[in-house]
Amino acid sequence: LHMGKTMKEDLTVVAKYINKLYPPEFNVFSIYAELYHNYFASEAKKNAESHLEDKDIYLLLSWVHNFYPKDMRKDHALAMELDKVKLGSLLPSSLSKELENKYLDSEEVTVKNSLSRCLDKEIQRWKEDKEPEKLNGHFQSELLGIFVIQSIYSSQKRAEDISKAVGEALSHRLLKELPTFLRSYRDAFEDFKEKSKKHRYYKPILITNINNCWNFR
Repeated sequence: LHMGKTMKEDLTVVAKYINKLYPPEFNVFSIYAELYHNYFASEAKKNAESHLEDKDIYLLLSWVHNFYPKDMRKDHALAMELDKVKLGSLLPSSLSKELENKYLDSEEVTVKNSLSRCLDKEIQRWKEDKEPEKLNGHFQSELLGIFVIQSIYSSQKRAEDISKAVGEALSHRLLKELPTFLRSYRDAFEDFKEKSKKHRYYKPILITNINNCWNFR
């Protein structure tokens, strides 16, 4: 963040004041921009090649695909000059792709585990001697019907915030995870229906799960 802010502020000074002090053939702005970019790119590459936590991979990809090309290089004070320089990306495409795959693998596992834990909690609730929750006067599981959908949606949204391509790649992966989860949910519910007919709140629990189906649809 400090590096990006420094580069943006310094290049703005170069574009507004220093550039006009030199003849055009000196390409003063281009020289400054290339030096700043090369240093920034070398630091990004060094970070990308080190061991990164998931949140750091997300942040670095955000810089590569989003903050750097859009927030910095499209800044109204710099865009015209930077368009002439053609600086390229902060990371080589192969390294960027490697980071994207690590991020996608991690996010897929995170969502999968989250859905699994959610289902386990829901199954545990069915076993309790307690009436299901009501939302707007109807039996419904906030944990299952809402949390699962929000988990998938928020994961997709985070990926799309990196780039459209990363968002689409994660969507394809999660579209495989959701049916797997729904099959596990269906199997667990069928098991409950078969074995728990004497449960005190058997009927409300059935209604709750039927209402959940509308959300999942």
